[in-house]
Amino acid sequence: MAETLTLSPTADPHVFVAPDGRRLSPPPGWECLPPGDAGLTRRVKQAGPWWAVVEKKGRKAFSRGLWAPAETIARIRAELAAERDTDAYRKRRVADAARRERTQTAYVGDFERAVLGFLRFAPRWEGMARDLAARVTAHATPVGSGTVARTERIPVDERAQAAVIAWMRHQTTAYDSMTIARVKGARREVRRELAEVSRAILDLHRRDAPHGARACPLCQALVVASPA
Repeated sequence: MAETLTLSPTADPHVFVAPDGRRLSPPPGWECLPPGDAGLTRRVKQAGPWWAVVEKKGRKAFSRGLWAPAETIARIRAELAAERDTDAYRKRRVADAARRERTQTAYVGDFERAVLGFLRFAPRWEGMARDLAARVTAHATPVGSGTVARTERIPVDERAQAAVIAWMRHQTTAYDSMTIARVKGARREVRRELAEVSRAILDLHRRDAPHGARACPLCQALVVASPA
């Protein structure tokens, strides 16, 4: 059966489940192209037919390879290798890498400024704001991190807010060690409650007044002494 499908894996590496529940095995002469070479995978898909094996874990999906005729994979791999073994290709790769680096550097700066804009800490806590913004940005912005900062579905200001709350959830609460009931919506409700606590803690630092830094989970997480 040489159709284009997206399948789910099973315990048997040569048996997959189709969206309609059928259990399928690859046709004779097919082999698995492992994930990792996006250019090769894209061209094999363009040549067709193929089966994509995708494993879903929660909201995330992970490629477990692309099955296609072995002859097609071998032919396209050879064509792509020859194309890549040229000065023009190497120069294009260098230029593309430089462009991506410039784009990433600009985004990191924009994101950190958005975090600082969300924090709006009082002058007394300005140093803490810069430290927190730097830590959140370093965690959230790397390419491939999978954090909310990498999504383009919401404005950067909203990404910054979400990234701060997520950082605080893991760094200033007991969230990572909590036992949460496996009930639909339970984890979301816990996160909502912790977000309210985190916002209240942030509000403390928007006031130009001292507070009990030793009891403040944010001050302790950043190892910042309370100003006099």
